[in-house]
Amino acid sequence: MSGKLIDVHHHVAPPTWIPGATVEQARAFRGWSVAKALEEMDRSGVATAYASITVLGERFDAPGAAQRMARESNDYMAGLRAEHPGRFGLFATMPLPDVEATLAEIAYAYDTLNAEGIGLFTSYGERYLGNASFDPVFAELNRRHAVVFVHPTVAPCCEGIQPWLPAAQIEYGTDTTRAIAEYVFSGSSQRYPAVRMIWSHAGGTMPFLVQRFINTGNGSMKAKTPNGFLPEAEKFFYDTAQVASRGAMLALRTIVPTSQILFGTDYPFRTVDGTVELLAQGAVFAPHEMREILYGNAAALITPASRQV
Repeated sequence: MSGKLIDVHHHVAPPTWIPGATVEQARAFRGWSVAKALEEMDRSGVATAYASITVLGERFDAPGAAQRMARESNDYMAGLRAEHPGRFGLFATMPLPDVEATLAEIAYAYDTLNAEGIGLFTSYGERYLGNASFDPVFAELNRRHAVVFVHPTVAPCCEGIQPWLPAAQIEYGTDTTRAIAEYVFSGSSQRYPAVRMIWSHAGGTMPFLVQRFINTGNGSMKAKTPNGFLPEAEKFFYDTAQVASRGAMLALRTIVPTSQILFGTDYPFRTVDGTVELLAQGAVFAPHEMREILYGNAAALITPASRQV
């Protein structure tokens, strides 16, 4: 490995996050430490990993709880970056659905912590990104030309449908797809063109359902998407976490140019080497495209210009 890889989907475990972890999350983070994360990065050639938290087992929508969780997690991740210069970046988590608290945390993340980007979840309760109630947040993110990393969650409707199967296995992809659909068909992607969205897991099931969305964009949603669905989807960025194998990558690259695909691992739920190996085995990308995906695209996207005020 060259030590150039940039991982945009790398989870850490702030102390304040750990008590709310699910059994599966606790298993993945058993024995986790910053030192072990750095060891994995060094061994696998990752130059920089952009730290984010994953969803909690318990929702933290109670007044004040989300705000506290966001602030403590962001301070922790900023501390990692300061202690290990160049090795970690910061996608600051936000206390949505509290809009006022989120606006304050955006200001703190950029103006105090100098974050490289903002971390959001696909939905908050029954509201998806693109919901009109979140317009003030996206207006501010647009003003700041924000890079926004979007991690999926499980919607209240779909928790426990198949209790024998971890909900993330199906619902994360589905929730991501719903969020993309609402963000586009609400007109948000056109109203806030300076926001650079990164959708996890290759956009969920969107690449496989894209013709339905194209038809909808050219039909009943034409007024909201005058250019159609696909031109909006092509503006977004998508990571490779958990979906680096040939079928998923073929579907994604059919829809978007390789300039929009970013290397992500979902560490510690998946390894860096395993993700790189799947990308190589799939043989979907030419060598120069692989270099772009592994580090070039992220290096061009996440720059000091990403921290505009």
